[in-house]
Amino acid sequence: MSQTSKKTPSDGESKSETSFVNRFLRGSNLGSSKADSRKENNDPTTADFQPSDETRKTAALDTAKPLTSEMDLGSRMEKNEQFLQKLGKKAVDKCLDLNNCRLTTADMREMGDAIKVIPQLEELNLSWNGKVGGNLPLLLQNFQEGSKIQTLELVDCALTSEDGAFVGRLLPVLQNLEVLDLSINGNIGGSVNSIAQGLKSTSNLKVLKLHSCGLSQKSVKLLDAAFGHLGELRKLDLSCNKELGGGFEDSAAQLATLERLEALDLHQCSLTEDDVVSLTQVIPLLSSLQELDLSSNKKMGSSSEHLLSRLRFLPTLKSLLVNNCALQSETFSALAEASIHLPALEIFDLSWNKCVGGNLSLLLETLKLSTSLQVLRLSSCSLLTEDVALLASVIQTGHLAKLRKLDLSYNDSICDAGWTIFCQNVWLLKELTELDISLRPSTFRNCGQWFRHLLCAVTKLPEITEIGMKRWLLLASQEEELERFDQDSRSSIHFDHGGFQQADFP
Repeated sequence: MSQTSKKTPSDGESKSETSFVNRFLRGSNLGSSKADSRKENNDPTTADFQPSDETRKTAALDTAKPLTSEMDLGSRMEKNEQFLQKLGKKAVDKCLDLNNCRLTTADMREMGDAIKVIPQLEELNLSWNGKVGGNLPLLLQNFQEGSKIQTLELVDCALTSEDGAFVGRLLPVLQNLEVLDLSINGNIGGSVNSIAQGLKSTSNLKVLKLHSCGLSQKSVKLLDAAFGHLGELRKLDLSCNKELGGGFEDSAAQLATLERLEALDLHQCSLTEDDVVSLTQVIPLLSSLQELDLSSNKKMGSSSEHLLSRLRFLPTLKSLLVNNCALQSETFSALAEASIHLPALEIFDLSWNKCVGGNLSLLLETLKLSTSLQVLRLSSCSLLTEDVALLASVIQTGHLAKLRKLDLSYNDSICDAGWTIFCQNVWLLKELTELDISLRPSTFRNCGQWFRHLLCAVTKLPEITEIGMKRWLLLASQEEELERFDQDSRSSIHFDHGGFQQADFP
């Protein structure tokens, strides 16, 4: 799964908007009158900023200083405004988003100076700026004790091990920190000890993302020691750390103390059989868990029977991703039985588990009882005609009414009769927005008579916008039908075919 998407700078912002420095300093202008102060206290953008007694004393002293002090401050404010204008950025309220701005080393120094006069800054995003790596202290060394920073995002910033150690030393200063994202910085794995020590001081942290950070087995042990201090944590992402496998064997005890954890992402972590045994004792205790991603851990296939069976103790689980886990018959059976007890399930991904083919009937009760299911992915599951016929019968009897996305792609063994039965019933999924029945890249097949049933069904699906049909070949007559459909139906429906090819028979 893609963890973080690159954001693009926003365009078209009005030049009349208050500058970011003025907005941040509105509550602490040195020359403000009492009337101005009363006005600002009624301003919702500054009402939550109440200066401390010491701040008032400092302000009182500052008013006695020469006017040049205020002039210097104004000069710095103007310089900082020019800095952001150069980047095509503006701060919005208490958020400064400089992601993907191609910041230079010189920008680092200017940004570090700018932060000095933004005492109310709560959100800082420097993601996708490679020059941040090696220069992080220049940027953040001015954060002081009592900083209001709540969100710090440093995704794909080419952070060095030294930067990681600096973050560890900085964390105790950020007492209000709620979101920390260091994802896609593969060189900070060697500084996890420092980061873990710092995390012990961030008791308000709610989101911790360390996706693709070069974590190792030892990293898990170090982080586990910090988990006991993160009682407010809601989301933990340790995904795509391929050297992490084996780290949970004796180091998952504190993970169980995260009673408020709602999302746990361990996909593509090379989990070992011993990891799975350890997690079997922990994951079922996370009673608040709503999202669990164990996908792309192929060693789970033969060792996760007990873990998957105990998922029944997570009644609030909404998203379960176990795609590409090489599940075997026993583990799939255990999962199918447990899934009956997950009434809140909205997203269920079993893709790339070949054992599902010919055994979809094991999920029959789940499909009937899952009144909340919105996304079902069964791509490359070796589904047979009998499986898709079973799915059609479930749909026909009024189940899966909330389904919005259905992925049946890369199941090349389904014959035309199976697709016909399915297409004759898919129109009953009134909330369906996306359907994918594409063939795998190495396969091309002629569309059967079921294509007409599909077109007919689409006209009865009010929410449908996307239909994946890659590598299906159309007869000339079917191409004409599709052209007429495109002319007559809503233009918002997109057939993703990668360019239909004409079948080689009349």
